[in-house]
Amino acid sequence: MAEKRDYYEVLGVSKDATADEIKKAYRKKAVQYHPDRNPDNKEAEEKFKEAAEAYDVLSDADKRAKYDRFGHSMGPQGFGGGAGGGGGYYSGGMSMEDIFANFGDIFGDMFGGGGRGHYGDAFGGFGGATGGAPRKHVNKGTDLRVTVKVTLKDVMNGVEKKLKIPKFVACEHCKGTGAKDGTAFKTCDRCHGTGYVTGVQQTMFGPQQTRHVCPDCNGEGKVISESCTYCGGTGVNKKDEIVSFKIPAGVEDGMVLTLRGQGNAPRHGGVNGDLLIVIQEEKNAELIRDGVDLIYNLMLDFPTAALGGSAEVPTVEGRARLKIQPGTQPGKVLRLRGKGLPKMNSSVKGDLLINVMVYVPENLTDAEKGAIESLKDQPNIVPTESTAKRIFSRLRHIFNKENRGVE
Repeated sequence: MAEKRDYYEVLGVSKDATADEIKKAYRKKAVQYHPDRNPDNKEAEEKFKEAAEAYDVLSDADKRAKYDRFGHSMGPQGFGGGAGGGGGYYSGGMSMEDIFANFGDIFGDMFGGGGRGHYGDAFGGFGGATGGAPRKHVNKGTDLRVTVKVTLKDVMNGVEKKLKIPKFVACEHCKGTGAKDGTAFKTCDRCHGTGYVTGVQQTMFGPQQTRHVCPDCNGEGKVISESCTYCGGTGVNKKDEIVSFKIPAGVEDGMVLTLRGQGNAPRHGGVNGDLLIVIQEEKNAELIRDGVDLIYNLMLDFPTAALGGSAEVPTVEGRARLKIQPGTQPGKVLRLRGKGLPKMNSSVKGDLLINVMVYVPENLTDAEKGAIESLKDQPNIVPTESTAKRIFSRLRHIFNKENRGVE
C-alpha cells in the first residue's frame, strides 16, 4: 500500500497556512481534478479524493491540531489503519458521496449554483462534460463522540471494548423515510417527479444552463403525503445500541479512532454519521510513559547500591528481577530492552528505563550511627574529585531528557 502524502503537500500549502489559504488551495485542486472535468480519468479522481481528505482534516481546527501532533496515525475520518466495525482510525478512503455531501457549499461558491455538491451540477453545462442528471445530495447523520479510558496494559496489547451508545437510528416502521409504512408519498409539485430543476446561472465560465437536484424532494421526485406516527415523520428514533470495537496496541492519550457509520442516522434516510472514540490514558501508579518507553524510579538502600544485589521492578505485564552491580551510583539509568510499549502500526517496541536513586536514612539508632562513623574516613568511602564530577554529570543527564545517558 502506497504511503500517504503529507496533507499540506497535497494542497500545496505551508504548515502555518491560514484557514482561507487552505480553502483557496482546495478550491483550486477541486477545479483541477473534478471528475466532471476529467471524465474516466482514475488518476484525477484519486487526486480529487486525496485533496478532499486533506481539506477535511486541515479545515477543522481540532482535526488539524491532532494531525500536526500525530500525523497519519490517528484522527477522525482518515489517519492510518482500519478498526473493527467498518471503522478506521483515519484510513481515509472518502467516497464521492461523502465529499459532495460534506463540501458541497464550496462547489456552490465556486460555480454559482445553489446545489450542495451534486457531482454533476457544479460543472453543469461545462462543455457537456456532465452528460446526465445531477446526483442528489446525500443526507448524513451527525457524528457522536465518546471518551474511552485505557490502561498501559490495554496500550501494550490492544483491547476489545463494548459500549452502550444512545443514538438516533432509522425508524423500523417506515424504514427511515418518515412516511407512513414507508409508502405514503406523492409526486413532488416543484419538479413534477423528475427529481431536478433547471435554470441559468452565471458562473466563472459565463452563463450556463444548470440542472440542480430539487430542494423539495432531494432528487427523489416524491414527497411525504402522510407522516409515520412512530417517528413523527422524522425517520429516526432514539435507541441504545451496543457497539463493539478494537482499540489497537500503541494508542496514545488524545488519539481519536473513527468507526464509520456508527453515528446518528439522518432524518429521512441517508448515510449514518460516524462514532469518534477519544482515547484517554489512565495514569499508572508506578510507571511513567515517555512515548514508547516507560520510566520507573527505583529507590535502593545504601548497602545494595554499594555491595550489589538484586531488585524487583514493575513492568506492564508483571514484575521483573533486576541485577544491581556493586557500586551502582544514584543517577544511573538501567535499561530493560523491549519492556516498553509498542509503536502503533509498527513492529517497534520501546524499553523500560530504570532511574536509580539511593535512599539516605533519616532516623538512625546509636549503633547505626556508630557503624557509619567508623566508615567515615575510609579511603573508599570518601568520594574523590573525579568521582564527584562523574556523578554530577549523570545527575545532569537525568534532568535533560534529550541528552539522558542510558546504560
